[in-house]
Amino acid sequence: MMKRRRGALKPYLHRFSNGVMTPAVLCLFLVANAVFYPCSPALGASRDGSEDAPVVGSVPQKAEDAYIPDPRDFVSETFVENLEIPWELVFLPDGRALTTEREGRIRLIRGGKLQEKPYATIDVTAVGEGGLMGLALHPDFPGTPYVYIMYTYRDGIRIYNRVERLRDTGSTLVPEKVIIEKIPGSRVHNGGRIAFGPDNMLYVCTGDARQPEIAQDLDNLGGKILRLTPDGAVPGDNPFGRSPVYAYGLRNPQGLAWDPRTKALFCSDHGPSGEFGLQGKDSIKRIIKGGNYGWPLALGKTGKSPYIDPVVYWPEATPPAGMTFFRGKLYVTSLRSEALIRIGLRRTGDEYEAVSIERLYAQGRDNGIYGRLRGVVAGPDSELYIFTSNRDGRGDLRKEDDKIIRLVYRQGQG
Repeated sequence: MMKRRRGALKPYLHRFSNGVMTPAVLCLFLVANAVFYPCSPALGASRDGSEDAPVVGSVPQKAEDAYIPDPRDFVSETFVENLEIPWELVFLPDGRALTTEREGRIRLIRGGKLQEKPYATIDVTAVGEGGLMGLALHPDFPGTPYVYIMYTYRDGIRIYNRVERLRDTGSTLVPEKVIIEKIPGSRVHNGGRIAFGPDNMLYVCTGDARQPEIAQDLDNLGGKILRLTPDGAVPGDNPFGRSPVYAYGLRNPQGLAWDPRTKALFCSDHGPSGEFGLQGKDSIKRIIKGGNYGWPLALGKTGKSPYIDPVVYWPEATPPAGMTFFRGKLYVTSLRSEALIRIGLRRTGDEYEAVSIERLYAQGRDNGIYGRLRGVVAGPDSELYIFTSNRDGRGDLRKEDDKIIRLVYRQGQG
């Protein structure tokens, strides 16, 4: 049995505006809590009975955010439109592309046109932030014609997340193998991003499923980055023996990207949205094998061992999502703050420092040209593709949302 690492948690209460909860309302509330937030601590108390809030540190970067609503080095054009909450986009070697819609559909894009009929439909539990999320191709695709997905499902009254492998037949995707399941799930904090790394291993982002303390529990799959072989086995060089856990202490990681120069892994992570009375505190982290990133014990730059400080930390809400490296910089999409964030990084030895932070297509902190942005992908044409998430119930709808937008790079215009 691996050593468990549990954190001290401050209780947080659910309150009604009049301060009174009738027996009937209380009964309904407790039933709903059990259904949507299974295995969570009792209301008003953490699992270990403590009441300590996280240590909140400082901002590690010296660079200040700059707003660039009309970046001169990109020309934007609509790639496809009228999607329903697209979550991921992958390009196939034959020129086709696939995108997931959170309601459970995998859509095919051929010749730059969205095909009307779904390429595959997955039975998912699309509640809150849950549903069909991550999508990744086998490293040897199409020689090994496997497509991997991550989605939310229900087992009785409990909600979980699962990674499954599908086989591409050329006309549809058929189920082939469950890679890992029983990952804690909820209406919120499901993580959901999956990607193959330079080592040809599958990396999986998992959220804390509204149970902050599980992020420090090495026997629990929630609040982690997992690492698996393409067949779902635990690699022999994982840091915690026969565990798929690669890094832990994360709240709701939603982006993965590797620096092409050094193969260093970066992750985006959402900070608290009410837990412990805290808001915002989102971050970009460099992920190392076996690293503990502090949640729910530490946020920001604390310098406290054994927690690893983030590379970028925003005190105000800037929930970062998908990300990729492009032309030497890290591009990160943001949901609430509605921006494509371009981060310039400087490396000294094994340390990274953010030397510039530019919020592209943003007119202010929460006022972007395209609205909520879920992901960004570098296409085979050496251009960037971003996709909106304005139909997820939290955004302002624009005409023909949701969209995938192609950003054509203009050399020398930045």
